[in-house]
Amino acid sequence: MVFVNVSNVARKVDGKIIVSFRKFELIFKNPSGTSRGILTKKPSWFLEIQKGSKNGVGECSIIEGLSPDYENDSQYESKLEIIRSKLEIILIKNANYFDFDYSTFRFLNTDLLQLFKEIIDFPSIVFGVEVALLDFFSKEKGILFDNSFSRGQSSIPINGLVWMGSEEFMQEQIEQKLAAGFSTIKMKVGAIDFQKELNLLKGIRKRYSKEEITLRVDANGAFSFEEVKNVLHELKALEIHSIEQPLAAGQIENMRLLCSENILPVALDEEMIGINSLEEKERLIDSISPQFIILKPSLHGGIFGSFEWIKLAEARKIDWWITSALESSIGLNAIAQFTGEFNVSIPQGLGTGGLYTNNLPTDLVIENGYLIRKIN
Repeated sequence: MVFVNVSNVARKVDGKIIVSFRKFELIFKNPSGTSRGILTKKPSWFLEIQKGSKNGVGECSIIEGLSPDYENDSQYESKLEIIRSKLEIILIKNANYFDFDYSTFRFLNTDLLQLFKEIIDFPSIVFGVEVALLDFFSKEKGILFDNSFSRGQSSIPINGLVWMGSEEFMQEQIEQKLAAGFSTIKMKVGAIDFQKELNLLKGIRKRYSKEEITLRVDANGAFSFEEVKNVLHELKALEIHSIEQPLAAGQIENMRLLCSENILPVALDEEMIGINSLEEKERLIDSISPQFIILKPSLHGGIFGSFEWIKLAEARKIDWWITSALESSIGLNAIAQFTGEFNVSIPQGLGTGGLYTNNLPTDLVIENGYLIRKIN
């Protein structure tokens, strides 16, 4: 990963720790569709810790209309400024003290623990602060988590994502993913006529068995409870692996019924947004008992918050995978290295940020459906 100076204010450092942030707007190469609308651009804020020539950068990435901690730029930057100031004071006070437990993914410094407690309801900022700290205090630049993936010695299986759009556009993406060697394809559903989406899936299944190509679908809460069972039966006939968030978040009892019937395995995603305390997480996962959970650090509590979800899921024999939430190269690199801490076999929802025209440089590459970190 090539990191750049992203300070929002040019200040002379003189060996003093400075924390700053600035907004960075990512521009999509092609308009990207979800059930919530078409995306053409997406904002992130880069949080930087700097001391002399040494720096660490984290990304606070939001998706408008989805991120629970974002209302508008003014509200978000006001919160960021408060956190920036507190973090700077903490780091100046503890200039030579950094303690991170890599077995629990938790910062042990008392002041930092208090800060994270105060901002628990701002998961995108939690993630940005975590990554900036890990980068700043890393023993070797670019290595946030010292594992075989981060060292470029192993790879992570990932799915190929097909964005919503016209039938022709989605078919074009499908062909590109198949040609690129992906063995797992995830398709967004719920935006165009479902029968057209179903026909696209049928086209893949006619050519490839479930042993050859795994198919996942992501509904982003697009279906009503009245229609969803018919949808699940039609998908089951195509031997679809799972469906992410078939119902809009908040329908706990209906989601529990779908998971208990298990017509098709269900993965929770948006349902978990805004559920931040350990007690709330336990209550939700026990109420619904899903087959899978999807983890997005920018939405689900940062690195430590995501790890809490993982431990809860594993204790209940619920499978999981990690995915990105449209971060830039900075956030994507951190999420990939975090994922590299686990012995994953199920394809993850990661990428390189190739969706954008103006992304920062990256050493992440995709080869035959695997994410690899190519370092010099």
